[in-house]
Amino acid sequence: MSTADRDERPDKPEEACGVFAVLAPGQQVANLTYFGLYALQHRGQESAGIAVFNGDKVRLHKDMGLVSQVFDQDVLARMPGVLAVGHNRYSTTGSSRVCNAQPVVLMTRLGPFALAHNGNLVNAGELREAIAATDAELTSTTDSELIAFALQEAVNGGLGWKEAIRAAAGRCRGAFSLAIGTPGALFALRDGHGIRPLVFGSFGEDGDHHWVVSSESCGLDIIGATYLDEVAPGELVQFRAGDLEPERSRWSMQPTKLCVFEMIYFARPDSRFFGESLYSYRCRIGEVLARESAVEADLVIGVPDSGIPAAIGFSQASGIPFADGLIKNRYVGRTFIQPTQAMREAGIRVKLNPLPDVLSGKRIVVIDDSIVRGTTSRKLVAALREAGATEVHMRISSPPVTHPCFYGIDTDNQDQLIAARLSLQQIEAHLGVDSLAYLSKEGMVEAAHAASTNFCTACFDGKYPIEMEEEMRSSKLMLEPAGLAASL
Repeated sequence: MSTADRDERPDKPEEACGVFAVLAPGQQVANLTYFGLYALQHRGQESAGIAVFNGDKVRLHKDMGLVSQVFDQDVLARMPGVLAVGHNRYSTTGSSRVCNAQPVVLMTRLGPFALAHNGNLVNAGELREAIAATDAELTSTTDSELIAFALQEAVNGGLGWKEAIRAAAGRCRGAFSLAIGTPGALFALRDGHGIRPLVFGSFGEDGDHHWVVSSESCGLDIIGATYLDEVAPGELVQFRAGDLEPERSRWSMQPTKLCVFEMIYFARPDSRFFGESLYSYRCRIGEVLARESAVEADLVIGVPDSGIPAAIGFSQASGIPFADGLIKNRYVGRTFIQPTQAMREAGIRVKLNPLPDVLSGKRIVVIDDSIVRGTTSRKLVAALREAGATEVHMRISSPPVTHPCFYGIDTDNQDQLIAARLSLQQIEAHLGVDSLAYLSKEGMVEAAHAASTNFCTACFDGKYPIEMEEEMRSSKLMLEPAGLAASL
């Protein structure tokens, strides 16, 4: 990747994937899945796909692009059925090509199945060697396809669906939240640590009872489904048409390690975690941040959209007024038109534009949720000063990102993480701010109203909950001293 291309990437941990599935005889399941994926679009914008079951037949449509680009009413009208499995993708294992788009659909002795995966396996190389030894015809470079082939092998070896899913999951290490459609049932499974989220709900009237599985509760809300529960870490849930209760069983018992970045940044603020919306949590971490790193200023502004709730919390706790000092172009998505060098030098104005009449002559506290590389943050600070801000104090509503993620988030190699290379004072100088402070790890966890042991915080402290292949580890831990890297 060129320096220019790297600078154009968001200065954030980049997306996880989104999975969504509906079991609803008599309903337009493809349309419902379209809207579910639309609600989960923030989790991945590279490709989208839907597989629909109609009896023992499956129709699959997937392509590169946003949900609204991949599907239209004509495509959806050609996908009748009773069960649908959908996926939005951001590539973490496997390149961004249509062959790597999901769901993965394979045939077995019991009929076809469709699998959608959010997460990342840390033993993909080992599993790929084992799958390749069976003469399986791999068509992609994703770990998701490896999970699907492991399931196919288990079914063709004589196991029923439920037992085969358990057997396939047992061969996987890492993060995997799965939705699996079969001719007779819908299954949802979460890895033993529950690193990526997965929830389910239901909808229906007059005795109908339909089931929905989604990466986040916002996917349920958009189609009017009622949230029932999360798929627990290490749980396999089976849904059948007409059943009033799903069949739930635990296949793995491990300590819960939900990715804390789901709380801080990835999941939508209206999605529910631990019994409340993430908006409430993000306001609270802003309040904690204000107490931990007080500063004299005239205005608090947030970086849209993910920094806004924390900025509101910071304002409320500090008494410094909140204002909209940055306007986001909400129609900017991923584009295939590459900017010229002159456009790059114009900074981030294509996405964020400061308001000089709000900022001029003011001491500004700007709240953002994270800094990964520091590229766009530096441009943002320059734009705020150009708009007339006399002081720029940056406050980050998460701890410094010092380690890469191996569990389904693209955080670059460690040499690209600014907090792994520079001290706080050096980062301040690099960004051009008057002061910089991060939220403490203790404050981040305490604000969640959940035990600190319930979260994976490896990107902040290097404490990885799942062992991984050395090749994967070494590619992203190149800055660690040999002894320390081996102990992580």
